[in-house]
Amino acid sequence: MEKITQRDVDAGQAIYNRFTLSFYDIVVLGLSNRFIWKCPTPGLLEFYNRHVSGNHLDVGVGTGFFLDRCVFPADQPRVALVDLNPDSLAAAARRIRRYAPTVYRRNVLEPLQEIEARFDSVGVNYLLHCVPGTILSKAVVFENLRPLMNPGAVVFGSTLLQEGVERSAPARALMRFYNKKGIFTNSQDTVHGLKAILQSQFSESSVQVRGCAALFQARI
Repeated sequence: MEKITQRDVDAGQAIYNRFTLSFYDIVVLGLSNRFIWKCPTPGLLEFYNRHVSGNHLDVGVGTGFFLDRCVFPADQPRVALVDLNPDSLAAAARRIRRYAPTVYRRNVLEPLQEIEARFDSVGVNYLLHCVPGTILSKAVVFENLRPLMNPGAVVFGSTLLQEGVERSAPARALMRFYNKKGIFTNSQDTVHGLKAILQSQFSESSVQVRGCAALFQARI
């Protein structure tokens, strides 16, 4: 197995700073999702609403878009954020400050120590394709999240894949560019591999494909 270096880990999240996050929603969630990845953001938000709980952990938080727009099934949800990138954490925490989120700066490829809370839902949206390694090695993300999940809790999210999905010429070109830059590491990510790592970690799981994206959910 190829060794993952700190440089590999940093590359997947280093592009996200205060400047790039300021137009992330427009470029990625607005334009790329609809026209390149063919997985419009309203569909991702609907999927999010279907699985989010009032006791929620979000991992790989981006700008906090989905946390801001989703409908929590509680008036005062308990929300926690986990990300390696301090700018993403700050942007998301600021955006949902009305929920007073708890913030943890952590690398999900390592055990998530010193997080004593347990959650009923865990969101992992557009994170896995930025995580270094093969799709099978990315099972460690779920291994590290399982101890933070209550019995019956759901982990859900989405990721961009290269095999088992429909990719247009622009999508193939943009993925090649992102992989070359280290922003993505998904050249070996497949629908079959994603299903395999979910089945290895959880008693129940499902994957549905929309454009270049796979939307997944799994329960202990």
